[in-house]
Amino acid sequence: MTAFPGLTKGTWTVDPAHAEVGFTARHLMVARVRGRFADVSGTVEVGDTLADTQVRAAAAATSISTNQADRDAHLRSADFFDVETYPELTFVSTEVTEDSMTGELTIKGVTRPVTFGLEFEGVQADPWGNTKAGFSARTSINRSDWGLTWNAALEGGGVLVSDTIQITLEIELLKA
Repeated sequence: MTAFPGLTKGTWTVDPAHAEVGFTARHLMVARVRGRFADVSGTVEVGDTLADTQVRAAAAATSISTNQADRDAHLRSADFFDVETYPELTFVSTEVTEDSMTGELTIKGVTRPVTFGLEFEGVQADPWGNTKAGFSARTSINRSDWGLTWNAALEGGGVLVSDTIQITLEIELLKA
């Protein structure tokens, strides 16, 4: 596939030890809080062309981490991700191009279209004979579009948590 040199046809799986699904939100309208989902999985079925390529990915909602236990517990609660009812966030692509990936993102039982800007980082053999490929992707979403509406008004104006969330993907794939 010429768009991504070295990315050959077939199944590629997400290497969870070398993959990160991260996010950034504004807190108190003055700072950024970053977090990630530690438990991620997925496959990329590379076809003869980009139009034939399919991406499927998932993140375990319980694996959310912002390095602050109380905040993580609140994010797992029904106020946010309600992990007891909705244990997984998923993405299924509908179109892959040289510089973007569009698909259906499901969070808390709500499925909506989203487009990520996509960067191909290359293909490389590791010291153990495995073929790996790297991708980076970024997008912004409005969390309330997915039913993540909890917030608190601030006395000085604004809200505790921004509606706009930046999502970043740093993904290493392993050729199956």
